[in-house]
Amino acid sequence: MTAISPQPAEPQPAESGQTGPAPAAPDPGPGFDRRLTPPLVLGTLLNPINSSMIAVTLVPIGAAFGAAPSVTLWLVSALYLATAVGQPVVGRLVDRHGSRPVYLAGTALVGVGGLLGTLAPSIALLIVARVLLGLGTCAAYPAAMSLIRGEAARTGRSTPGGILTALAVAAQASAAIGPTLGGLLVGLDGWRAVFAVNIPLSLACLVLGRLRLPRTPAPEPDSPRPTPLDLGGIALFTGCVTAAMLFLMAPRAADWYLPVLAALLAAALARRELRTQDPFLDLRMLGSNRPLLLTYTRHILYCTVTYSMLYGFTQWLEQGRGLSESGTGLIMLPLSLAAIGVATVTGRRREIRGKLLVGGGLATAAAALVLLLRPDTPIWLLVAVAVLSGLPQGLNGLANQNALYGQAPAERIGTASGLLRTFQYGGAMLASAVIAAVFPHRATTAGLHTLALVMLGCTVLLLAVTLLDPALRRAARTAP
Repeated sequence: MTAISPQPAEPQPAESGQTGPAPAAPDPGPGFDRRLTPPLVLGTLLNPINSSMIAVTLVPIGAAFGAAPSVTLWLVSALYLATAVGQPVVGRLVDRHGSRPVYLAGTALVGVGGLLGTLAPSIALLIVARVLLGLGTCAAYPAAMSLIRGEAARTGRSTPGGILTALAVAAQASAAIGPTLGGLLVGLDGWRAVFAVNIPLSLACLVLGRLRLPRTPAPEPDSPRPTPLDLGGIALFTGCVTAAMLFLMAPRAADWYLPVLAALLAAALARRELRTQDPFLDLRMLGSNRPLLLTYTRHILYCTVTYSMLYGFTQWLEQGRGLSESGTGLIMLPLSLAAIGVATVTGRRREIRGKLLVGGGLATAAAALVLLLRPDTPIWLLVAVAVLSGLPQGLNGLANQNALYGQAPAERIGTASGLLRTFQYGGAMLASAVIAAVFPHRATTAGLHTLALVMLGCTVLLLAVTLLDPALRRAARTAP
C-alpha cells in the first residue's frame, strides 16, 4: 500500500465489544469510540516514562548494592534491548490474537516487573525486573495502532487526527517528565519507588483495558486453523538485534564478532522468512512496500539526530559549558516543551510531507547552530538551540507514525508499528556509539562539533529521503 493519509485502505473486521462473528460491513453511523483513548494513551506512556525515570536512580542503586557504573548501566540497556526486540514480536501477537488480550497481558507484566524491582535483593534481579518492564511496556503501542485502525474500519470513517496525536504527545511528554518524576519519587521513598510506581499504573491499565477495550471476535466455525507462530524467525530476529545493539552500546575492536554474528543471523533470518508460509517478518511485503521502508529509514535517521542531541548536548552542557545538573535540566526543558507544543498544534493536519520537510530543515539548522557553540556561549543561545532542536522532534515523530499508519497493511499493522519502535531504539544506539567515539574521555567542545557534523549528515539524508519519496509527493497533492 502507498496511501499515506491516516485512513483505512479498505474495511476490515474490527474488534467488537462482544465475542462472535464480525459484522459483514462497517457501520458508518457511530463515530470513533472515545472510551478507548484513556487506556491506549496510559499504556503508551509506560515505556518512555520507564526509559527516562531510571536515569536518576543509577547512582543510589550503585551505592546500595556496591555496583560499578558499568553494571548499573545495564538497568538502562536491558530495557532498551527488551523493547527493541519485543516491540515487533508483541506486535505480531497483536496481529494474530487481537489487541485486548495482548494489551492486558503486557500491562500485567509491567506490574510483575514493578513488584520484582520493588523487592529485588540484588542488582541482577533488578536487571531482570527491567527486562520484564521492557517486554511488558511493548504491548500498548502496537495494540493502540491496531485498535485505531480497527475503529476506522468499523465506522467507515477516516481516523481522527487527535487520537494519533495523543499517542505521540503522550510518549514525548512522559519522556520529558520522567527524570523529574523519578527525582520526586526517589526523594519521597528512595529509588525503589521508581519501580513501585509501575504497580498502580499497571492496575489502572488493567482496569481500563478490561472495561473499555473491545473483545476479539471469535473465529468462524468453518474458518481454517491459524498456522503456528514463527518461533524460529522470532529467535533469529532476537539474536540479530541483540548482537547488533550490544555492539552499538559500547563499540570496541575486541567485539568484532558481534556485528559478524548479527550479519550471519540476519542472512539466516532472511532465508527462513522467505521460505515460511506465515513468517514473523513478511520480507516480501516489506520489499514490495517501498514507502514503508522509506518511513523506517527516515525514522532511524531522525532518531539518531534526536538522541545525539538528547545525550550529547546534555553531556557537553555539564562538562564543556560547566553548568550544573539542575541548570542543564532547565535548558533542556524548552526542548521537550517545544516538541510537545508543535505536535499538539499540528497533529490534526493530515499533511505529512510538509511536516517532514519543515522538520528536516529545522533539524539541519539546529545542527548547524551547534557548530557555533563555545564554552562561553550565552545562556539565551543555548536555550534557542534547545527550542530549535525540539520543534523537529514534534514534527518528524508524528509524521513518521502517521505515514506508517497509512502504509502498513491492516493485517500487519501491529508488527509494522513494533518495527517502527525497533528502528527508534536503533537510532538511540547509533547515537550512543557516535557519542562514545567523539567523547572518549570528556564532553569537549571539539567533540560536540564533530557530533554536530554527524547530525548534519543525517539531516541532509533525511531531507533527501523525504524529497525523493514519490508517495509523499502524491500525498502532499491530495491532502486536504
